Formats: sequence, C-alpha cells, structure tokens
Amino acid sequence: MVASDGFAEFLREQLAPLGHITMRRMFGKTGVFCNGLMFGMVTEDTLYVRVDDHTGTVFKEAESVPPLNYEKQGRTIDLAFWRLPEHLLDEPDELLTWARAALAAARRVAARRSRTAPKHAQRAGDHPTSAAKRAKKVDL
Repeated sequence: MVASDGFAEFLREQLAPLGHITMRRMFGKTGVFCNGLMFGMVTEDTLYVRVDDHTGTVFKEAESVPPLNYEKQGRTIDLAFWRLPEHLLDEPDELLTWARAALAAARRVAARRSRTAPKHAQRAGDHPTSAAKRAKKVDL
C-alpha cells in the first residue's frame, strides 16, 4: 500500500534538509528519493530506510522488527530496508540522523552496483573504436 498524501507531505517537510525529496509509487509501495537516489520506502504510512553493513550501529533499535519484505514463489524475500521506529516521527533531529545514515547506505549500494555493471558490446582486449568499426562493417 502506498503512502497517503498527508504522510508523503509530512516526510517531504521533515526530510527537506537532506536535499530535493521526491516520492514515486513502485511495487505497490512508495519510494522515497533524495536528489534522485532512493533511500527509503513507505508502505501503509510506515517508513523503511535503506541499510547496509555500515549502518548497524545507527539502526540497532530497528533490528527487532522484520525488514521490508515480499512473497515470491511461496518464500519471503527480505529487502535491505528496515522499519523506522515510530517515535522518530516526533523527533525531527533524530529522524534526520537516521535518514542521513540511510542516504549514505544508498550511496554506497549505488556505487557498488555501478562498479559491477557489465560492459556493453566490447570484446575482451578490444579497443573501443575496434568495436565501432566492426559494427560499421556489419551495416554495409
């Protein structure tokens, strides 16, 4: 279930110090983005934030609640998003601390993914112009 308009607006206001906050519906939930990078998800007006190996100390309180998950072929798949403790919605400074840590985790995940992305249409040891010349020959 996606975020209600009121909850989405509340999050935009509270998280504004981080940067440009946007929300987008996806997978039946609402993605929370800062400057184009997703660092949170909302379902049923509950905020889940991105976690990684480095955020354990900041998010220790959230470990007792199951992470955001979904069902696939009869199995539960846990996502790397942990539920934000509700009391943080009444503590703007602490909310921002958690959000900054989640945003840092999202940046690390994005950086790791970009380093492991496959190279396109290039043979091992090929110079980039060699691939382009081969493509031209095929078009003739």
